[in-house]
Amino acid sequence: METDCTTPAPAAPARPTAARPAPLPAGTRLLHIGPHKTGTTAVQGALFAAKDAMPAYGVAFPAHSRHPMEAALAACARPAMIGDPVPTQRHWTRLLGRVDATGDRTSVVSSEFFADAGDEDTIARIVRQVGGDRVHVLVTLRPLVRILPSQWQQYVQNGLRMGYEEWLEHMLRKAPYDKPTPSFWRRHRHDRLVGRWARAVGPERVTVVVVDDRDRGGLLRTFEALLGLPENLLQPVPDTANRSLTLAETEMLRNLNKEFRSNGLPDGLYSRLVRNGAVLHMKNACSPTPGDVRIRTPRWAVEAAAALGAEAAGRIGASGVRVLGDPALLSAVPEPAAAAPRTPVPHPSPAPDEPRLDPGVAAHALYGALAAAAGAVKGRTVHQTSSKELVKVLGHRCLKRLGRR
Repeated sequence: METDCTTPAPAAPARPTAARPAPLPAGTRLLHIGPHKTGTTAVQGALFAAKDAMPAYGVAFPAHSRHPMEAALAACARPAMIGDPVPTQRHWTRLLGRVDATGDRTSVVSSEFFADAGDEDTIARIVRQVGGDRVHVLVTLRPLVRILPSQWQQYVQNGLRMGYEEWLEHMLRKAPYDKPTPSFWRRHRHDRLVGRWARAVGPERVTVVVVDDRDRGGLLRTFEALLGLPENLLQPVPDTANRSLTLAETEMLRNLNKEFRSNGLPDGLYSRLVRNGAVLHMKNACSPTPGDVRIRTPRWAVEAAAALGAEAAGRIGASGVRVLGDPALLSAVPEPAAAAPRTPVPHPSPAPDEPRLDPGVAAHALYGALAAAAGAVKGRTVHQTSSKELVKVLGHRCLKRLGRR
């Protein structure tokens, strides 16, 4: 099994179009809880881009940004990403105020971090505060076999130092399966996630959408139907900063995480220089190529994940919630990828499965860290700062330090 972080999947053959679901009642407060790696970023980007057009159809997007992550983290009492500022109740209260201001219109709030709510009391409070009986919960699901590699590289971006296969051993073979990333099964034991929220709002007010990766626009069309929006109003918004890392990029970062932690550097430095400096600039400046080695999931883990998906699909189907899409996708076992033919070369070359980081990619990562260290330019992101501006800032700081000495 491979991730889709290096090359796009081939276009799927035409399939019968599923019936368009009926819109939710006017005035519904649609709460999209993810979980992670199920198309949430695409949905949030499209909704935010259309926020000025949606009110004409009686729909509001109350969040002030594409993704109200801080508000969701505060609501669920969950920690921020490593080194980031701690979310406060003020973030959540501000979002609730914007939701209240939508009045009788339909509104939609989307954050995958709502899936991190760990207990039913927290979920019940969130539902009550967002709108009580007006709340309809939307859960988007993808097969675990596709989620596993995407989540591992995302955890590495938040400081994880464990390799992929060792991490899989902990998640799938070592009970109680909660180390080193306890959030994984809270998010991705999908039947339990759906059950927790269904107990809070009732199964009749939960919709589960099984995402079909072959249908690139299917998820946005489903959101349009549920919100009563015209077809094709929601359009994909490119977001290079959210792309998955290749295996080589992830391994580079994982080894940097080891060095960072072994030297006892502060978490705030990691947030600023690594995740929001080196990694952010590298993702914005570099696109994966067909030659990049993909993250491969061993067959035993693929089969274990598919079995869990089948079990979850059965329980979700029996729970009474509405399911849109094909639940069988949650347990599908993909065929092993065929090995690409090797062209003989007259000189030694790396093994085909050995990740090699392109020097240009490494240079962009280093530049991103330097730009973040220099403070770059106020009010601008790292990747918007030119090399000339960076050199001027670094030179100025060096001269100031020499003068003090």
